[in-house]
Amino acid sequence: MRRLLTVLAAGVPLAAAVYLPTASAESRSSASAPLGCTTASVKALSGTRVESVTAVRQDGGTIHGGGILGGTVTGVPAYCEVTVTLTHPGDGDHAGIRTWLPVTGWNGRLQALGGAAFAAGDNGVGLATAVKNGYAATTTDAGVGDALDVGWALNGQGQVNSALLKNFASRSQHEAAVVGKAVVDAVYGRPASYSYFTGCSTGGRQGYMEAQRYPDDYDGILADAPAVNWDRYELATLWPQVVMNNEKTYVTGCELDAFTAASVNACDTLDGARDGLVNDASRCDFDPRRLIGTKVVCEGRELTITAADAAVVRKIWDGPRTASGRKLWSGVPVGADLKGLAGTAPDADGTLKGAPFQVPAHWTASWVKKDPSFDVSTLTYSRFTELFHQAVAEYGHIMDTDDPDLSAFRESGGKLLTWHGQADQYIPPQGTVDYHRRVVRETGSAKKVDDFYRLFLAPGTDHCGLNGQDGSADGLAALTAWVEHGKAPRTLPATLVNAEGKQLERDLCAYPEVSRYQGHGDPSLATSFRCVLPSRH
Repeated sequence: MRRLLTVLAAGVPLAAAVYLPTASAESRSSASAPLGCTTASVKALSGTRVESVTAVRQDGGTIHGGGILGGTVTGVPAYCEVTVTLTHPGDGDHAGIRTWLPVTGWNGRLQALGGAAFAAGDNGVGLATAVKNGYAATTTDAGVGDALDVGWALNGQGQVNSALLKNFASRSQHEAAVVGKAVVDAVYGRPASYSYFTGCSTGGRQGYMEAQRYPDDYDGILADAPAVNWDRYELATLWPQVVMNNEKTYVTGCELDAFTAASVNACDTLDGARDGLVNDASRCDFDPRRLIGTKVVCEGRELTITAADAAVVRKIWDGPRTASGRKLWSGVPVGADLKGLAGTAPDADGTLKGAPFQVPAHWTASWVKKDPSFDVSTLTYSRFTELFHQAVAEYGHIMDTDDPDLSAFRESGGKLLTWHGQADQYIPPQGTVDYHRRVVRETGSAKKVDDFYRLFLAPGTDHCGLNGQDGSADGLAALTAWVEHGKAPRTLPATLVNAEGKQLERDLCAYPEVSRYQGHGDPSLATSFRCVLPSRH
């Protein structure tokens, strides 16, 4: 998945990380091969009409992912591909639900896959990986487009297409759960023993939405680096560009990297060991002004970091605030790659200008301003604050997935597992931490929450990084063991990559605990650390 970082650097959005759960847990059961691959009978859900149902036997082999994300999966076994197209009468939409069912070796489970950026579902890579691991798999396109396709945002009258936004926000994910289960039952002749939802970023947001609004859809939900608080965080990710444009200071990528490296070096030993990782980014209080006057060599030129550069970075780390100083949202975490949101590019005469991240730029222009040609570089501090509040007012009720009341999900027996990178350059992990804290307050105690919802923070890990691009963790295996055998994950074993590119083994601690070096042993081994409650900051 290292390729994905290159794609992101080329302008593909934050939520574009393809989620590849590996599910190393043993199969609970194996079904015999389905009798052929015939069209399944699918009953329309309330409020929908089934437009078409097709079934095609696919030979498997090498599967190439579609759209801008691409990707390849090899060694995929033969599978039956059932596609159901739904419409909501009067809305004029056409939402496709694809379900892939292995011809042999089905493990008895259903895995649903979430989307990326403005894509509601998987591009084929996640489906292929799931089938390769023995799962029947399902996903929906919600009737919208690819990861960066926002042409569906407005209708012919220049108004927000509320039907498609509703599909993208929640409606189509629930329908995929119902249809996917029905297809499995029809093809195999029996229902799935367990059903799971997996997703990262946009997919993570969808997972939280499922737990909150449709608590009976899945037995287990793996929702990583979740884009909860969508209406707030999307605008917040424009903040670095707003700062640079208003301060008239554009910091080069080399200088941004120098600030990141210095912060990691300063806060490395918070866990008791110098291992190239910042264990708890929220406790790192490195002051960027310490780098004023530092020389940085960038593409053969020697640059000197200025007070203006440090002021910009300080504002970006701090996060968006109103003109009166009231905090609106978290900033880019210390230790994360600042170039993701504070990107720059030279104009025709070589002068640096801001290069905004496409996802928040598209969201702000097409949905908040309702003008796809709107230039986000024109935003003043005051206008940014106005749009921030406007987005919350207009879209909070449909896009937000921050309802802390998970009582129905808990009562249904569901389990929710999340990991989030401490160095996530696109979605601040503090939003996920804040949500977990509010669930604890709503539920009554951390112990009660631990029974059904656990959060793991990954030091030094970027956006969706444990999906193989910046380390790895088998969250789906931990989730299936929890759901099917009652083995709640006290830790989540992971391979992390530190600032020097070295792989380190760690047992991620269940929040609020953090990893602490025991004072002896190899810092690259998980056994040299233990989970403890963090000391007061």
